[in-house]
Amino acid sequence: MFNIGIIGATGYTGSELVRILFNHPDVSIKIITSESHKGKKFSEIHPQFKGIVDHDLKSAKEINPAKLDIIFLALPHGISMRFIRDLIKEDIKIIDLSGDFRLSNKAVYEEWYKTEHTFPEGFEQAVFGISELYEDKIKDAKLVANPGCFPTGAILALAPLVSKNLIDKKKIIIDSKTGVTGAGINPKSVTHFPNVNENFMPYGIKTHRHTIEIQEQLSKIGNDGVTIQFTPHLLPVDRGILTSSYTTPLKGIREEELKTIFKDFYTDSAFIRIIEDVPELKNVRATNFVDIYPAYDIRTNNILVFSAIDNLVKGAAGQAVQNMNIMLNLKQESGLYQVPIRP
Repeated sequence: MFNIGIIGATGYTGSELVRILFNHPDVSIKIITSESHKGKKFSEIHPQFKGIVDHDLKSAKEINPAKLDIIFLALPHGISMRFIRDLIKEDIKIIDLSGDFRLSNKAVYEEWYKTEHTFPEGFEQAVFGISELYEDKIKDAKLVANPGCFPTGAILALAPLVSKNLIDKKKIIIDSKTGVTGAGINPKSVTHFPNVNENFMPYGIKTHRHTIEIQEQLSKIGNDGVTIQFTPHLLPVDRGILTSSYTTPLKGIREEELKTIFKDFYTDSAFIRIIEDVPELKNVRATNFVDIYPAYDIRTNNILVFSAIDNLVKGAAGQAVQNMNIMLNLKQESGLYQVPIRP
């Protein structure tokens, strides 16, 4: 059994980590931390765990890295970097679920996050944690930067096209819709029930920080500069992300050929499902699956790719566990092969 620590487990992502890891056959949760709730039981904060996970919440100062194999950091951006600066010196593997090390360098981070980065040395050691694309690098990594939820759905939907140089990389439009849990557990006016219920709105127009994360990774995958137009929208649902991507092929392509390209690209990926009809959030709910539907519109000469993920699982905690499995030389699907919840 591998010993696991979770720093900051009282938000949505932290509780999903506990839910998934509790049933994982190869790991044991040894410590869960919360500075604001230390001394309370985890199940007091998340009552669905009553009688299941009743760990006492500790301060992060009580963590002993020598007794752990992997630490997950489920902390806000700007906070994780402070912990990693110290943990990176220890003989332990780290999976960071914040955005602190997802980008290429300090300057890019500060431009998009509007926050000073105090540990730029970490960028050199961090591996971007898209499990399906960077398995070899993740396997040997000490620090994995778990991707954002929007980037996960968008990058996986477009990776086959940019990697094979099939599209105009300067004209990519990505339109994503997310459930309210993507905004985190702390209440905000925009996520207040009367504002969200029976409503639908775009946000972060032109400036959303996941724009640069998607753009940098697609540029890396395609070995060329990529330009994207990304707009997120807030859906009146709890969880899930539906992404619609629009691009133009560099030459004619048949829809059957397009689907074959996607199926071949993800042939060894346990959680990628290339489907024959439009994806739905409920078909991936509470799972690590990614449903992708590629299509070609001969009338407009556009490639359309739709993807659906659960933002809290494949978009956060599930992908983090998938990365953990790779780092510990376990099967990627270990502890993650769950049937979607529908209805």
